[in-house]
Amino acid sequence: MTNLPENYQKKMKDLLQDQYGNYLQSFSNPVAYGLRINTTKISVEDFLKISPFHLKPIPWTTNGFYYDENDKPSKHPFYYAGLYYLQEPSAMIPAQVLPIEEGDLVLDACAAPGGKSTEILNKLNGSGCLISNDISASRAQALLHNIEKWGCQNVFVASEDISKLSSFYPDTFDKILIDAPCSGEGMFHKDPSLIKSWIERGNQYYVSIQKEIVKSALSMLKEGGQMVYSTCTFSKEENEDIIDYMLSICPQLKLLSIDLYDSFERGIQHPECIRIYPHKVKGEGHFTTLLQKGEKQSKEKQIVSINSIQNEWIQDFFSHVNKTFSNGTFEIRKEKLYFIPNFNTKRIRLLRSGLYIGDCKKNRFEPSQAFAMHLKKEEFDSTIDFSKEDERVIRYLKGETIQVSSKLKGWVLICVEGYPLGFGKIDKGTIKNKYAQGWRWK
Repeated sequence: MTNLPENYQKKMKDLLQDQYGNYLQSFSNPVAYGLRINTTKISVEDFLKISPFHLKPIPWTTNGFYYDENDKPSKHPFYYAGLYYLQEPSAMIPAQVLPIEEGDLVLDACAAPGGKSTEILNKLNGSGCLISNDISASRAQALLHNIEKWGCQNVFVASEDISKLSSFYPDTFDKILIDAPCSGEGMFHKDPSLIKSWIERGNQYYVSIQKEIVKSALSMLKEGGQMVYSTCTFSKEENEDIIDYMLSICPQLKLLSIDLYDSFERGIQHPECIRIYPHKVKGEGHFTTLLQKGEKQSKEKQIVSINSIQNEWIQDFFSHVNKTFSNGTFEIRKEKLYFIPNFNTKRIRLLRSGLYIGDCKKNRFEPSQAFAMHLKKEEFDSTIDFSKEDERVIRYLKGETIQVSSKLKGWVLICVEGYPLGFGKIDKGTIKNKYAQGWRWK
């Protein structure tokens, strides 16, 4: 069992009382592994038909499944096709709880590495807009990669201080998700290295950070908007006390009840909140609450704005694309083509605006890896589709040149079992590999 500090053990014994022994016993349980299906690319039913893994439903999700550690889903072509995201099962709860509707404007305030943002994009289903933000520029790079693999166009990836965001976007967002930085007590089982940080910093270190984040977030939440606050810690100071702080600074705020799963514990003084303990569920520790700011308001209709790009090389490439774009504009920035959602990002620090489509080179256009992940097979008129067992799939993912029996010429969309992986350029049966170097199979 993990060597827990004595003062932590005392605190947990006071909190759990007669359940404390069961909590200690949970440290000898195996770690639970989960994947969540990308329903913007494939339905749950269709994924289960082609899945080679040993999957069991995670009971508090609609598209999450436990998998066996020996399955190794990160070493499968379907992972590179963006058909699922690997995520700790309890960490799926916050995005599941947030009642996102199509057309919503959503902020994921502490988004890296992207698990919750990708589920928000599932719920938006190509509509509305997500601002996926993380203050750490290095963590935001991983966030960007996971967002691009998910294949959505209605998202901005930002790396900005939330207090600065709040100065630009008062009363703006329909929904906000805050998975706050915390002391990580709920993850001691999965990642014992967090214990050292807990000893050095304790709980109070995070409280001021959490208060600043929720204060800024509440100012950005629309009247009638809803917000999830979550942590992966058991600390009352970082959970219920933060909820009390929010209620004190925002009188119109109210808690909404969460009814996901019978084995979740209720909050210490707020029964609407849920506490997830590893001795009660197959997953790590978590705290989640859902709040609403005043009464729900009617939503304005989205404005549709589409422009065309006057560039013969782009137009020639897009003659092969069978796809409709809406609620945004095409824009060339520094010889790169983007499709940018209708949202004013003002002066915030962005890693990516909308969908990066490709590069405008001299006398040619080269589509991006992100655009390949955005397309469906039927949306490009020149495709090569391999079975998942074909050894050329791995060779393609490693960046190698591959041979096929085909009379196609020019850009082709490389797929596995009908799901895009990336682009290549084909001539006389030889495919010159255009799979992005930073994405390759290792």
